[in-house]
Amino acid sequence: MKRPIRLATRAIIMHENRLLLVNAWKDRSDLWCAPGGGAEPHSSLPDNLAREVMEETGLTVSVGDVCLINEFHDPNGSFHQTDIYFRCSITGGEISDTWVDPEGIVTQRKWATRAQMDTLHIKPDSLASVAWNETDAIKYDALEPIVR
Repeated sequence: MKRPIRLATRAIIMHENRLLLVNAWKDRSDLWCAPGGGAEPHSSLPDNLAREVMEETGLTVSVGDVCLINEFHDPNGSFHQTDIYFRCSITGGEISDTWVDPEGIVTQRKWATRAQMDTLHIKPDSLASVAWNETDAIKYDALEPIVR
């Protein structure tokens, strides 16, 4: 049975030249990604993103421009997701080790420098270059294989 393509939003949040990252799966991987998650019907993509960032980090954000569209999929299965990344600015809150994601997925958060990004297992592959504006246009990554 074919599943529809899942649509998600993600936040590029920079602070003091560091990017905010969250764990991708609870206790399953060392993979890091930008905060965000699945879009819910009848809610704009920016509203979905602001909700997801609050759930995963406790931060309130202002959602800015799109900077990356990334697709990833399981070539041997039915999973396929398109993530739309927006530049965001913090408008309230702060990162705390005591914050609990109500969905229980995100259990770790960290600020990473550009140099640290090269030592971490991150997805998508273009995340660091987009976050640090190393590309002039909106970036499109087509069909990266999913990481388990």
